[in-house]
Formats: sequence, C-alpha cells, structure tokens
Amino acid sequence: MHDADIVAEFTQQAETFNDSATARSEEILERLIALAQPGADERWLEAACGPGIISRRLAPLVGEIVGVDMTPAMIEVARRDTERAGIANTTFALGDATELDFPDSSFDGAISRFSIHHIPAPGRVFEQLARVVAPGGRVVLADHLADRDPDALTWTQELERLRDPSHWLCLTAERLRELGERAGLTLEQEQVVPLELDFDDWLERGSGGPACGAVIERQLGERPPAAECFAVSRRDGARVLELRLWLSAWRR
Repeated sequence: MHDADIVAEFTQQAETFNDSATARSEEILERLIALAQPGADERWLEAACGPGIISRRLAPLVGEIVGVDMTPAMIEVARRDTERAGIANTTFALGDATELDFPDSSFDGAISRFSIHHIPAPGRVFEQLARVVAPGGRVVLADHLADRDPDALTWTQELERLRDPSHWLCLTAERLRELGERAGLTLEQEQVVPLELDFDDWLERGSGGPACGAVIERQLGERPPAAECFAVSRRDGARVLELRLWLSAWRR
C-alpha cells in the first residue's frame, strides 16, 4: 500500500523535483561523485533514481550506468533528459530498490539519494545494494537526518508526512550506520552537511503542502527546543528550510 503512495506522490513531483534546486545542487552532486570514486570501465546502479540526475552526472565517468525507480513518470523524465543530453551509456527501467531484479555482484558500485526516508524497513535497501555490488565495490547513500530527541523526531516526521504522504521516517546517523553494518558493508567515509531548501517551493511540491498548509504553519510554531535537523528561518525575505544531509561511502 505504501508503494502506491510513493508512486502517486512522485508521479505528481516528476517534473518539479527534476527542476528543483535541491535535486540539482552542484555542491551535493560533487560530494556524491567524490564519494563514489567511479572508474572509467565500471558498471554502476542508481537505485530509486528519480529523474536520473545522478545517473547523467556519473555517465561520462563510468562504462555503464543503470537507473531504476518504481515511478513510471520518473523513468519517463529520466529517459527524456538523458536522450536530450546525448548520453548513450545509461539505461533506465522500472524497479524497486528493496527488491532489485539483478543477479548478485552485477555492479561495481551503487548509489541512492533521498530514498531511505520513504521506505518502510529501510534495511532492505542496504541489503539489496550490498547484494548486487561485487566484493570490493562501493555503495554511496545520502539522506537527510532525524534528531535523536524523541519529541523533535515526532514533530519533524509529522510535518514531513503532512507535506508528503509518501514520507515514512527519517533516521539518525547512528541508525543508518547500524543498517549498513548489518548488511555487511564497511563504512569508509561519512559526512554531515547543511542542506538548505526554499521552504515555500518544498511545501508546494508535496501533494499535502497546499491542502495542509494551515496545519503545517501551526506545527512550525510548536518547534521543540531540541529540534536541530529541521528548522525554518528567514533570509532576504524568503523562508529557508534547513536540514542536515548525511552522505556515506561504504565498501562491499
């Protein structure tokens, strides 16, 4: 049932997410590429690839890249923009990051961004990426973090779900590390960096944002003192959403 929520949400967001400054942030893309350390003859997977932004960035640096996503509209956008860019070594297909339709050790590396918080039992993503990457290969994962404080965690997740019904749960860095280790991966690099979004754009892109705007505004006024991973501030007259992004590189 939650898969249907994800597909419905990202069918609506296919174009707006593709165009968003957050998805196309040069700083974040550069950090991901640096963590991936791709080789020219390698085969890479982008799981939950969305509109294929990372795949297109990796394409000139690897031999082949395959992107999978469960939302058909996202795959259509990914194929369209890849064809427009004249990229020939990248393919996209429907697929579930928690149940990948590839043999063991099919790839030299795998990458996924902004997927974990949408997935119930997210350890399945770590397990699947560990399975399809060959021993010695790299797995790169990035997602925004949750606070350790229970009240802060509850508050942020309520806001996130009001704005986007496909949101499941953000995790702490400690929990993310635990899931990777359980999947048999070895953490080699880890970064936590600020992630800033245009709050009003973020709100409007989610299917619940316009409908639940009044409730969200009320919730913003009840921010727990311990909340550090979700904050809204004003800058030059615009509202800025301040998150914390966790980026990690693992060895299979």
